[in-house]
Amino acid sequence: MRIGVELTAEAERVAAEEDGAVAQATAHRGAWARLRRQRVALGSLVIIVLFILAAALAPWLAPHNPNLQYDAGLSAVGAPLGSTAQFPLGTDTAGRDVLSRLLFGARISLTVGILATLLTVTLGVALGAISGYFGGWSALAITRLIDIMLAFPVVLLGLASAAIFSPGVLTTIVVIAATQWMYMARVVYSIVVGLKEWQFVEAARAAGVGDWRIVTRHITPHLTPIVIAYVTLGVGVSILLEATLSFLNAGVPQPTASWGSMISGGLTYYRADPALVLYPGLTLAVIVLAFTVLGDGLTQALEAR
Repeated sequence: MRIGVELTAEAERVAAEEDGAVAQATAHRGAWARLRRQRVALGSLVIIVLFILAAALAPWLAPHNPNLQYDAGLSAVGAPLGSTAQFPLGTDTAGRDVLSRLLFGARISLTVGILATLLTVTLGVALGAISGYFGGWSALAITRLIDIMLAFPVVLLGLASAAIFSPGVLTTIVVIAATQWMYMARVVYSIVVGLKEWQFVEAARAAGVGDWRIVTRHITPHLTPIVIAYVTLGVGVSILLEATLSFLNAGVPQPTASWGSMISGGLTYYRADPALVLYPGLTLAVIVLAFTVLGDGLTQALEAR
């Protein structure tokens, strides 16, 4: 008799999980249909895809080595060149091809932006879900940690990290994630605190499902909309933070191509050749704006559920 009751409870649990999976798939299809009606968001998605393709194909699209200083890249007086047949967008103050550095800079910006955001989301969701579901000392410890970390400005932490550790892509990713995960954790905490009182969680507990399984299999799927929206918005923020750190020589070190360091290096000849700042600045503004608009569109499409 006892075995029969256990089998029935297990069957009910499996059926509930299957129904939930079907409902999630249906909701995602509806969200995609709503997103397709937002022309501006779709346009932003196209721009992002083009940037990703340009970054992936940079070794084949770039006309020159982005880090190589060319003797023909400077004028007779040592000034950078404007647009020429050999250098379509001109050269920078070191005689390097601007177009090639823009293409390879896209690789750095997108890599740092995506990886830093994924690390941010992982930390934020994990710590926010744990503190929200279990409460008690774990919630107290994590919320206090959030308050402490919010007191550290990202730029100040980046400068300190560059002084202690060698600046690089990995250091930049860790610095950005370490100063951004708190916002995600706070949102997840508030959502999980409400979700754990819902009937589907109570039903899972009654069926004998463990706490960790409830968090990972029953509560986490309900966080999908906020995670998707944050990832798209967060990538733009991370790209901007990477450019800021590189501008201050606390991010990706020279001579590696980075939009932030290109802006910093171009300030010397800003009045004589504004394009040295204009090209990387516009590129940075377009990609950040594209991720922001796409994030807003995804948020509206998913909230309509």
